[in-house]
Amino acid sequence: MLRRSFVAAGLIAGLGLAIQAGDLSAQEVNLRYAHVGAEGDIQYWYGAEAAERIPEATNGRVTVTVFPNSQLGGVQETIDGVRSGSIAMAHHEFASLAQLAEDIAVFNAPFVYRDGAHALAATDPASSEIMQEFNERLIEGGDMRIIGRLFRGARQMTANQEVLSPADLQGKPFRGVPVQLWTSMVTGFGAIPTPVEVSELPTALMTGMVIGQENPLTMINANKLYEVQTHVMLTGHMQNVLPVFINESVWQSINEEDQEAILAVLDEIAQETLANATQAEKDLIGELEGKGLTFITEEDGLDIEAFRESVLAQVNADFPTWGPYMERIAAVE
Repeated sequence: MLRRSFVAAGLIAGLGLAIQAGDLSAQEVNLRYAHVGAEGDIQYWYGAEAAERIPEATNGRVTVTVFPNSQLGGVQETIDGVRSGSIAMAHHEFASLAQLAEDIAVFNAPFVYRDGAHALAATDPASSEIMQEFNERLIEGGDMRIIGRLFRGARQMTANQEVLSPADLQGKPFRGVPVQLWTSMVTGFGAIPTPVEVSELPTALMTGMVIGQENPLTMINANKLYEVQTHVMLTGHMQNVLPVFINESVWQSINEEDQEAILAVLDEIAQETLANATQAEKDLIGELEGKGLTFITEEDGLDIEAFRESVLAQVNADFPTWGPYMERIAAVE
């Protein structure tokens, strides 16, 4: 009984539910939406757009209050909050959901997508069969579902030194998102994986706790990492697409018409993130060079193929069941 009361209390907190007395048809839902993005990052823009457009699409029946920049906690607190219902919805890496749906982190696998458009197609909850299969697992294992996604751009490597191959990172601490896939990927980079929450990253880089990290250029700029890093290696090792997920009980409390409206809005914004990220990446190279960062490309000796081989060898060793999924992702048009 106590557990049911706790869950109910959390669900009410996550929904911000307001029901007019005696009239369930007039139910209004406010969704508490959490993410770790800082202002200037595409994911911050995505959350703000969702908060503006969802009420318009649902005639005010569904509203959204966004809590960016880890205001409601780090990765684990966010996942736990959505699972319990104390947070209605959120977005983060697919790998952060692996504890709830086995192998779902394959959608984060490095070097798995051809480009950003392919990443969005493969992760579309409305049309991608492999995404739909994993969504069913997430509903069963975590009481949440994916209702959208956003594209942040290709993830690039930064460091306080020039890096041309995995040999340059041997024995050096390098920041990884605190989930298993990043541990495997950073090991494939040749470095020592060191978990650091995004809110603590600038300090960790400044103090030398880690010598580098990897993220889209938009995040590198938004978090002013140019102040604590000297080089950007254009490895493009991940097409960074993030799932947007919602507590299943919260989702089922929304009528079908509004559900369809929300799905359409989130897909519309997703396509805009692809266009925005593509343009931002072009613009940011010049801007970040002006802020003191040196960009390293294949023309400068960056051995992307060496990183690809090393990283995929480590991922295949650590995630031996991923092969068939990666083939299915690759086959998505």
